[in-house]
Amino acid sequence: MVESSKTRREAIKTATGGVAAALACLSIPDFVFPGQNQDEELVPFLDMPRTPPNRLDWETLDSWITPQDQVFSVQHYGTPDVDHAAFQLELAGRIDHPRTFSLDQLKSLPVKEQLMTLECSGNGASKGFMNAVYNGNWRGTPLAPILKECGLQADAREVVFFGFDNNVETLREGTDRELSVPVPFGRSMSLDDAMNLNLLLAYERNGKPLEKRNGAPLRLIVPGWYGIANIKWLKRIEVRDSRYMGRFMGRDYVTVRGHRNEGEVEFVETSVSRMNLKSIVARITTRSRNKDAVLKSYGAAWDDGTGISKVQIQVDGGEWQDAKLDEAPRAPFSWVFFSRELGALKPGKHRVVSRAIDVNGRIQPSAQEDEIALKKTYWEAYQQWPREIDVAG
Repeated sequence: MVESSKTRREAIKTATGGVAAALACLSIPDFVFPGQNQDEELVPFLDMPRTPPNRLDWETLDSWITPQDQVFSVQHYGTPDVDHAAFQLELAGRIDHPRTFSLDQLKSLPVKEQLMTLECSGNGASKGFMNAVYNGNWRGTPLAPILKECGLQADAREVVFFGFDNNVETLREGTDRELSVPVPFGRSMSLDDAMNLNLLLAYERNGKPLEKRNGAPLRLIVPGWYGIANIKWLKRIEVRDSRYMGRFMGRDYVTVRGHRNEGEVEFVETSVSRMNLKSIVARITTRSRNKDAVLKSYGAAWDDGTGISKVQIQVDGGEWQDAKLDEAPRAPFSWVFFSRELGALKPGKHRVVSRAIDVNGRIQPSAQEDEIALKKTYWEAYQQWPREIDVAG
């Protein structure tokens, strides 16, 4: 471990810029939670189900960039079969020059890479769904220059992204106005967001073509937004002069949250978009010393790109203590790893929890605080998540 750590430091030193430094570290095969030593043994969390296939396994993760076999995939209208050879991306709507692009044409455009942590907005809603998140390096072409070249019309306000996946949706079910119509999967954002959030039309992840289950041949990448906004199997981009309100904007992936107003709770609905500040204790290890166990915690924190200032750890309801944030790899929209020595803990059960704090001073809330406790839907599950362990005697 000593020699590989030295090599890692040398790679960081010779790299320039945040992304370059991050990518330099990726060539080191044993990079992950770099403070962990070979003599540390994993302490299992209590009452936690094992990770299913194609989902992040925090206890075996061995790379800052998540390997493909630990990448999650969620779909609502099934996984479409897309003919890559005949693929066409259509740009239409309130633009002067509607266009279509083949995959080869998109690949001939300027190339950009985007390091980013992608999370399902329901991740962390239950013990069985705490691993729908991963970190990756996406490669594709920026969307904003394409929209600009298409000639945005004066009344352009909204950009809608449609996938190849589709389904029949029923509105006003069970009433005399029931209506069933076939619709494509779609999500939208304001034109301002589409032009300024560095959206990417991605066709590769980690240097390889996208896999079918993750959106091949083309998907949208929105840095700092939850997975639902990162449309897979992208088929059409439509610029509109009015709001788009499909199922996954106005009915599903809508967070219902209570707010206190003069002693009463009022509920407000918002569409899921930007990722929230979040951290998690990913693993705890032990080294024996006399009759007490010497423990150390490791974890990850992420947000919408605002920036993580610090992560703190609490043991058994005690004082919050600052964790050590790894200096590299670092990238604005990617998670940062952290660690904290817990010291010697007596045999028995213990509770360990983390909280992240961003550069603006915002603190990741506990489940008891209003913004979580008064939330009626499981979307945006960014509350602190206590881990329980049992230290052997």
